[in-house]
Amino acid sequence: MTDAELDELRRRRLQQLQEMQGAGDLATAQAYAQQDAEMLRREAERAEILRRILTPEARERLGRIRLAKPEVANSVEQQLIQLASTGRLQRQVDDASLRALLERVMPERREIKITRR
Repeated sequence: MTDAELDELRRRRLQQLQEMQGAGDLATAQAYAQQDAEMLRREAERAEILRRILTPEARERLGRIRLAKPEVANSVEQQLIQLASTGRLQRQVDDASLRALLERVMPERREIKITRR
């Protein structure tokens, strides 16, 4: 996200909070807006780090996984960011290495067989 987008989101969120509170406490609304802005900033940093360490194919796969299983995607992202911050990633993570990581992280799927008599 760009700074202009973040500023626009902050402005909209502050306006929402002010409308919700009517003419209520502006300081509280600003505190909520600051928390939202901080959360948006962290998400933007996280997205930037992932953009740098993942190939486009791996990012696409992780996006599809996020739609189906958000908790697994968050776990994998956190592991990748941690590996990158400690310097244990030597190169970009491609689709094959992301699949290998996912196989280790995702729970085992049970095989269901249906036999007709």
